[in-house]
Amino acid sequence: MKKSPSWLATASLVIIGMFVSSVFTIGAAAGLGLMLWGAPGEGSGSSPHSSNPAENVGHGGDVVEDSWVDTARVISPSAVSIRVDTGKGGSEGTGIVYDDKGTIVTNAHVVAGAILIDVTTADGRTFDATLIGTDESTDIALVRLVKPPKNLTPATFADSSKLTVGQDVMAVGTPLGLANTATTGIVSALNRPVVTRPERSENQDPSTASYTSAIQTDASVNPGNSGGPLVNRAGEVIGINSSIASNASTSAGAGSIGLGFAIPSNTVRLIAEQLAQSGKAQHAFLGVRIKDGEAGTDSATIKGAHVVEVTPGSSASKAGMVNGDLVTKVDDVQIGSSSALTAYVRSLEVGSTHAFTVYRGGKEETVKVTLQGN
Repeated sequence: MKKSPSWLATASLVIIGMFVSSVFTIGAAAGLGLMLWGAPGEGSGSSPHSSNPAENVGHGGDVVEDSWVDTARVISPSAVSIRVDTGKGGSEGTGIVYDDKGTIVTNAHVVAGAILIDVTTADGRTFDATLIGTDESTDIALVRLVKPPKNLTPATFADSSKLTVGQDVMAVGTPLGLANTATTGIVSALNRPVVTRPERSENQDPSTASYTSAIQTDASVNPGNSGGPLVNRAGEVIGINSSIASNASTSAGAGSIGLGFAIPSNTVRLIAEQLAQSGKAQHAFLGVRIKDGEAGTDSATIKGAHVVEVTPGSSASKAGMVNGDLVTKVDDVQIGSSSALTAYVRSLEVGSTHAFTVYRGGKEETVKVTLQGN
């Protein structure tokens, strides 16, 4: 999916791996910078992939005083610290034990350019690790311990499509190098379109950016939390912490301001399983060039993703999508911008079929699209 350039400068995002030499911060650029892209009405809905229910133990009822203690006890053995040597400096982040074979899932930007990777478990043991594969477009990577111990504790991944706004969450990681740090908060929003890029450049291909239909949380996350778990009260992973929002004018010293973003667990599992098998990941591809757009109705103005061009033979073309369509919804998820459409489509499975709501000629229509791979 291609995206037409546009100027958006509402907020900057900081990739929250902690670089030993410096904290990496980025300002907004012309459609390419590290920023939060959204529109009114975005930030609700669900993803179709499933694993375990994202139940919120104690949520909405009586919560015993030590319930967070129980949560931390469950997830802490599955959270690890990651230290990377790039040859030009070092960085630190967090990871999650994915299986008992020593596979660790983290953010791609945490291990970017790594020559050496060390993983330290919750009990203080440090192991050499090798890179299995990375997927920059979703900011997910897998590493594997060279000589894994027999007593690793893999995390349990919940079904992020079951999440609700207001649900209690805990973030665990290595903020500012402080291992095994736990903070709590709530799910502030769902399907928040977040676009991140490792470098500031107006000339880079937009397709190389990381697009996430993210979980927004007010749990405190800081540089070094990248790749770490965001969990429900049962200690099940509902997402991987990946970025935080900050004022563009103060991003050089960025820390938590209650706006953190996590990659949903269903997206993590979808990509991680592919990386484990082949070291690469395939993504759903709609086959349109889009930009932000809007359409007027009798009573309101509706925002969405305006289709500028449909690629012949693509998923969109085969489904009957045409130039000029304004995509406002996919299934039950509101689409208020071009980045929201890109992020949500990338979270879907290749071969899956979805209902795209479009405005065409002043009328609302539904287009059923079966998504091809890129």
